[in-house]
Amino acid sequence: MSSTSAPESHHGVNAHETTDVNLRPVVIAGFGLLIILLLSAVAMFGLFDVLQVQEARTSPPANPLAAADAAHVPPAPRLQVHPIKDLQELRKAEQDLLTSYAWKDKNTGVVRIPIARAMELLAARAGAPGAPPQ
Repeated sequence: MSSTSAPESHHGVNAHETTDVNLRPVVIAGFGLLIILLLSAVAMFGLFDVLQVQEARTSPPANPLAAADAAHVPPAPRLQVHPIKDLQELRKAEQDLLTSYAWKDKNTGVVRIPIARAMELLAARAGAPGAPPQ
């Protein structure tokens, strides 16, 4: 006969735990880990001090000329303080050169003209179709 009944464990019908987790071992393990962590931190600070003293003993003294030269500005090229602003100023200066008229040499009559106008003049001179007449 096949009867469907509730699952049974080896302790009896519908067995379950009757007590909660014992907190004492968990708390002891937590405190143990905390103590180990603190001891490790203290040991690392002690090791740092020992290594710092050893390094001071074994390394040569600093060059006195290096301390005297510390106030000087390093040679070019140096890092830019405001690179975005510098790039914007450079682009504006370049754009002004490409879009404005100016004398290159007044004595010989050489002028700078905008690049768009120069291309129009060259296209008209070459006889390109659709170029404006001179």
